[in-house]
Amino acid sequence: MLRIRPYTLADLPGLLAIQRECFPPPFPPELWWQPEQIATHVRLFPDGALCAEDAGELVGSATAHIVHWEPQQAAHTWSEASDNGWLRNHDPAGNTLYGVDIAVRPAWRNRGVARALYEARYDLVRRLGLKRFLAGSRLSGYRVHADRLTPEQYAEAVVRGDLSDPVITPQLRAGLQPLRVVRGYLPDEESCDNALVMEWRNPGR
Repeated sequence: MLRIRPYTLADLPGLLAIQRECFPPPFPPELWWQPEQIATHVRLFPDGALCAEDAGELVGSATAHIVHWEPQQAAHTWSEASDNGWLRNHDPAGNTLYGVDIAVRPAWRNRGVARALYEARYDLVRRLGLKRFLAGSRLSGYRVHADRLTPEQYAEAVVRGDLSDPVITPQLRAGLQPLRVVRGYLPDEESCDNALVMEWRNPGR
């Protein structure tokens, strides 16, 4: 049975294995979580450090922290939003739960793991009285369309359902709504460095 719970330092081997399995080359390995970063996540905001466990085996993980964000703010990069993955910019007085990453092992995809992790994040937004959950989502299928579509055109096609994207399509199904494309969001060949900022608004705020 799938279980969503906070991850701890005892989960370190499984979390590192998830990073390697879920983000193979050409994704830059220097962006995989390092043990010191995971320790910082657990220390600064344990509620935002989640993992999915099935029969005692880690099958997915999701990390988030709180920031202050408003829709009219200028575009941001992953490095700016996440403090280069260290989350030292976590702001308990902020208004937005920011999804820094989510990863589901390939063998467990399309089995509800990502949706369960997102639902846990939405529950956290409601529990803390935050305005929203926000994430910069890689346009991970864009590279093969880059010769004929701009990032914005590709994102629009995915949102319409004309194209399927490995990252964006499941997030749309999980209730996230698109806001805008950000170019240069994250060094990533598959997306040509592009991301779509996605939002889930707290219906109680």
